[in-house]
Amino acid sequence: MREFSDDREPPIEPEPVTQPRFGRLLAVLVLAILLIVGITFASEAYFS
Repeated sequence: MREFSDDREPPIEPEPVTQPRFGRLLAVLVLAILLIVGITFASEAYFS
């Protein structure tokens, strides 16, 4: 008889795979594009 038997321990379940947050990533990308477009138009208006 073994002292340290792991027969009664529940199996370790793998960590659930978290879904990537595409909504937040898409919002950040859209805001970055809008910022670049805004800077482009502002600099074009300022330098011409």
